[in-house]
Amino acid sequence: MTEEARLNEDVPPKSERLISLDALRGFDMFWIIGGESVAHAAAKLTGWAWLAWLSAELVHPEWHGFTFYDLIFPLFLFMAGVSMPFSFEKRLGRGDTMGQLHRHVIVRGLVLVLLGWIYAGILKFDWENMRYPSVLGRIGLAYLFAGLIFLHTELRGRLIWIGGLLVGYWAALKFIPVPEFGAGDLEPGHTLTDYIDRSLIPGRLYKGVRDPEGLLGTIPAIGTALAGAVTGQLLKNPRFTGYVKTAMMAAAGIACLAVAWLWNLDFPINKNLWSSSFVLHCAGWSLLFLALFYLVIDVWKFRWWTFPLVVIGSNSILIYMAQKFIKFDFTADFFFGGLVGLSGEYKLLLGAIAVLLVKWLFLYLMYRKRIFLRV
Repeated sequence: MTEEARLNEDVPPKSERLISLDALRGFDMFWIIGGESVAHAAAKLTGWAWLAWLSAELVHPEWHGFTFYDLIFPLFLFMAGVSMPFSFEKRLGRGDTMGQLHRHVIVRGLVLVLLGWIYAGILKFDWENMRYPSVLGRIGLAYLFAGLIFLHTELRGRLIWIGGLLVGYWAALKFIPVPEFGAGDLEPGHTLTDYIDRSLIPGRLYKGVRDPEGLLGTIPAIGTALAGAVTGQLLKNPRFTGYVKTAMMAAAGIACLAVAWLWNLDFPINKNLWSSSFVLHCAGWSLLFLALFYLVIDVWKFRWWTFPLVVIGSNSILIYMAQKFIKFDFTADFFFGGLVGLSGEYKLLLGAIAVLLVKWLFLYLMYRKRIFLRV
């Protein structure tokens, strides 16, 4: 069987676009573009217990541990993996060869790395003080390697790769000694991941002696993207009904969480390290969120509420980059400054809402004009 035939097996002639995936991506990015600030301001203003809980969940732990905010980045990477088989199917359907698919995966991954450098300020040419690791860089590299693995394996091989990456990463941090600290030391700055980043990455690291988006941590992140790609292949399979797919994702999510909690006893859930238990923990929650969104939106067809999220999710890379270069707070102050200025104790909350609204209106304009940043 050829690679093209294998990728297309069990695929219907035309596959409906998953609105749930765009909506979940929009939900994910909502917190990045201003939902977090609104939640913090609302909690501070009202003192309500549930808002205080939400506000606390929108702060990263300093080291070990997990909050909802830790899920934002890996959920986005997971969804990039989910989109992978749909993208490959579309390209094969229009006549692309396997060579062209390989080139697409490599170019897309490297462009994301470049965008991460632009976001970090590479055009300032201050090489010594620039931070080279980035969120977009990790997404790009993880997508690149996960895509190449996906193109050359079937389900069994992909699962073996995920397991191998996670176990191999755990073994490296557990048994390879680090100068001054030995093997298995998982304190900040003492790990093999941190040592490799200090030794190989030029410029500055985010935390001085360590960086949460460093080199070695990209290895388990490939597993995050691959887990998404395996999920995407399930969603493309017409042999299962929507309810069965929902149940399979939910069951897999619960299983991932169970294994993550057990592994946490030896290899703590830690976003900074992108630990193997963290990968499984985030995969579990990503599967559960996707199962819920898929059931409600694509199975039950309850879609009337999704449009605001779809607008965000359809241009996620654009808004991520735009926040760095466009002063949305200035625009919000221009249009709503008078209202916010007169609002007294509500000023912080209304200001956060105003900035979020301006960002959404910017995305809505791009959506209406069919302008999308495609990488």
